[in-house]
Amino acid sequence: MKNIIFDLGNVIIDIDFERTFKAFTEISENVNWRESERILKEKQIWSRYEKGQLTDAEFRAEIREELKITASDEQIDTAFCGLLMDIDPARIELIKKLATKYKIYILSNTSHIHFLEVERILERCAGVKHFSEIFDYVFLSYEMGKLKPEVDIYEEVLKQANLVASETLFLDDLLANLEGAATLGIQTKQIVPNEFTILDLFSNEV
Repeated sequence: MKNIIFDLGNVIIDIDFERTFKAFTEISENVNWRESERILKEKQIWSRYEKGQLTDAEFRAEIREELKITASDEQIDTAFCGLLMDIDPARIELIKKLATKYKIYILSNTSHIHFLEVERILERCAGVKHFSEIFDYVFLSYEMGKLKPEVDIYEEVLKQANLVASETLFLDDLLANLEGAATLGIQTKQIVPNEFTILDLFSNEV
């Protein structure tokens, strides 16, 4: 193994989607949090935004229309980022150690609003301003126009970073994303929140 690709959510940063759906409910006029979850999935607002098919302004406009929200941009962004929790600084220290032995990358389904907030959390929790200070390259779905688990996103990562699939380990919390990568011969390992973290996987490195 020469290369390690990390997902962001529940691998590097802890997340809880219910926090965002509940936050949207608090600023919505008459949509409960289960309904907000259903609408975002049915209309594919979230996934289209993470695929780079919506600008920040277009995303907020659709959120206002579909969830009956009249809140400010800041209020919408705050609610949308509600799912983002903390980054354990021990994970960042581990990643720094791994970077001395392997080429390391991030591959995340994420959006512009979320990624800006994740880097603010990174600086607050671990004293690192940008992931690019640690990782060889950061692959973000909204910049690539592709989403996991679609095979083409993994093909693009292998091509851009000039990686050999069999020499590469991909870490994600979602089995479907791992299965997508595995079809190309990439090694995979599932990270399970609160049960099996990267600190457990690389306990010999801690």
